[in-house]
Amino acid sequence: MSEPPPKNPRPKQPQGDGEKKGKLSLPFLLMTFILVLLVVQVVQDQRSPKRSQTELWGDLRAEKVDEIQLSGTTAHVWLRAPEEGKPRTQYRVEMAGPEVERLLTEVSKQNETAAASGGAIKAINYGRDDSSSMLGPMLIWLLPVAAIVLVFWLLMRKMGPPQGVMNFGKSRAKVYAEKEVHVTFADVAGCDEAVEEVREIVEFLKEPKKFQALGARIPKGVLLLGAPGTGKTLLARAVAGEAGVPFFSLSGSDFVEMFVGVGASRVRDLFQQAEQQAPCLVFVDELDALGKTRGTSPVSNDEREQTLNALLVEMDGFSPNNGVIVIAATNRPEILDPALRRPGRFDRQIVVDRPDLEGRRKILAVHARKVRLDPTVDMEKVARRTPGFVGADLANVINEAALLAARRDRKAVGTDEFEEAIDRVVMGLKRQNRAMTQKDKETTAAHEAGHAVAAHFTPGAHPVHKITIIPRGMAGGVTWAFPENDQLFATRDQLMAHIVFAFGGRVAEKIVYDETSTGAANDLEQLTRIARAMVTRYGMSERLGPVSLESETGGFLRDPFSRSDRDHAEDTQRLIDEEVRAIVLEGERRATAILTEKRHLLDRLRAALVEKETVDRDEFLRLMSDSPAMPAPAPQAAPV
Repeated sequence: MSEPPPKNPRPKQPQGDGEKKGKLSLPFLLMTFILVLLVVQVVQDQRSPKRSQTELWGDLRAEKVDEIQLSGTTAHVWLRAPEEGKPRTQYRVEMAGPEVERLLTEVSKQNETAAASGGAIKAINYGRDDSSSMLGPMLIWLLPVAAIVLVFWLLMRKMGPPQGVMNFGKSRAKVYAEKEVHVTFADVAGCDEAVEEVREIVEFLKEPKKFQALGARIPKGVLLLGAPGTGKTLLARAVAGEAGVPFFSLSGSDFVEMFVGVGASRVRDLFQQAEQQAPCLVFVDELDALGKTRGTSPVSNDEREQTLNALLVEMDGFSPNNGVIVIAATNRPEILDPALRRPGRFDRQIVVDRPDLEGRRKILAVHARKVRLDPTVDMEKVARRTPGFVGADLANVINEAALLAARRDRKAVGTDEFEEAIDRVVMGLKRQNRAMTQKDKETTAAHEAGHAVAAHFTPGAHPVHKITIIPRGMAGGVTWAFPENDQLFATRDQLMAHIVFAFGGRVAEKIVYDETSTGAANDLEQLTRIARAMVTRYGMSERLGPVSLESETGGFLRDPFSRSDRDHAEDTQRLIDEEVRAIVLEGERRATAILTEKRHLLDRLRAALVEKETVDRDEFLRLMSDSPAMPAPAPQAAPV
């Protein structure tokens, strides 16, 4: 029985991708050299300012010149000190060849006439061009070269990993030591089944001999599947935190670059580093960016396919890595290459699904640990108000509620803040629509009241929880109707009830104002999609029978009522259109019958919405009772 490879001593690695301290780069040295040249030039200019030839001839005639030094065509001039012990003044003059000859002649004449009086100029010294005369041309050549080198270096850093220009093939994974991951299974809620699946990996990493004694082999790879925001990344971090082993974290897009072969090299380098620190975990987020099925695109992508091939070989090739467990996450499992999903590579596929009611309650409790809650807050009620929410949505609700409480100067987060936060997360902020007239307000009230009354008196429809005519996002008003408990499946009666509910707004406008508006556009689109899915996907048409006429695509990102490519004849398509139209007209007929019979309740709810703008569930149930009808506002023509 083979024993697991011993742990290699691992030096502490800095987190991140920064360069090693103390390492000087070529652009840094080049820029430092040019900066020194500039400083020398400035100092030289300050010490020996430049003047014109006119001033030089004037100083010669006034016998102020004490010494002249010629360096090529540059004359450095020192004037006599004004007083004993004072420094001499210096300047330089740029001259041409004939002017230098003239200067020599003038100096010779002045020395002959002033020799007796002691005013002769000191001997003229000749020398080579000094640094001041060379700095200008040097800078003219060096500055463009330095700029080109600097730009090239920055581009190479952007294209490659930060370790250096030539390290394209190095892995860009962030490495976390055993004590740097502080997430545990206590921080993961709402996916108990997925947690139980990955506990075996933690147990194997802690006690491998217990499994090896029975001949068991730990899965080499675990693929986490689920919709965005369900907690796949959090679950992977929890595995690393519980196991206490090094954790390599990177995204699938980190492998792919513009140069062919770079991704494959990074894969090999990643697994080489991981094997040196085995046992360890490698987490690849968004695996679909790297592992798409080969050969499905008409445009060849050699770089991505070579990178995928390298990953396949490293996970289960001729010389597989031991002690390296790969955890990957994706929300597009249907596009992954079959060779990547087979046993031996990703042996276990774990679905991290949307949480149910109990899961949402636990997730809210985890995120609310650091939030000061009012004692009146009922997390069970909040969980019921958020069907279909994932962990990221619920965390956003908690944060929005805390922000609202802070803006309102509350000492704790209350129920009102949670209600407002849920509305904001789903529909967006309230809109102060100053252009809305009284007619628009009454029309919106009739529309939303129609939705609510149609849902309340339709068997199988979701219970109404709140109605508001306050504009949010792109909607002029909202009627909240959602199930008391989570539902995995829907029957034909429930789908028809949803169509009746969607028709309620348009039918109410027609009954009250004898005219319809554009406010029902989204309702019509939604109910038509449901009706088409009933006919083509769910086999709920008597004329067509139990036949699926559209293929289901999209995985976790799929809309359950979306339409896919047609794969049937024209006659069948015509029959489909007729059946869809029949279902839609049946829904409109039911909604019309309900609202016509309950017209007094429709007017009662419409009046309450015009007055209060928002009606909660308790008030709605009271209005739907058999008490005497309230006076309704007089019908008016709907706005165009």
